[in-house]
Amino acid sequence: MTQIRMTYDQLVQMYFERSNALQWYWTLYVVIIGGLLAFSSIRKQPDRVTAALVTVLFCFFAYKNLGAIHDVTDQRLAILQMIRQSSPPEAGAPHYALLEATLHPPEYEGVRNFHVASDLLTILAVWAMERRRWQVTKALERSA
Repeated sequence: MTQIRMTYDQLVQMYFERSNALQWYWTLYVVIIGGLLAFSSIRKQPDRVTAALVTVLFCFFAYKNLGAIHDVTDQRLAILQMIRQSSPPEAGAPHYALLEATLHPPEYEGVRNFHVASDLLTILAVWAMERRRWQVTKALERSA
């Protein structure tokens, strides 16, 4: 069995590549929430079936997005451990020490809690808008 060894520079590069991947998952998450809330706010007529379908589809997306964030977070933590166990090149050791001191990825539990709280707030916002549409519709029907 051959053993593959990565250089310190390759590990640092891989760490930041995983950081970029994580940033893309969060960006996608924010864009989807924005689109969902925009869609929900533009709708004029109440429709619980549509609201329920949007809620279920968002839950599916949020579940898969959180899974991807979990995987990338685990990868970043593993790479950081490998960085700390390897030796930087002698010529750049002080600079690498400065860099290493700034690498503090959040633990997954905090990331998960934030994601789930955001998921719940998004769902509550969708249903609050749906409830408001029903109240407006009922008020218009009573006044007619």
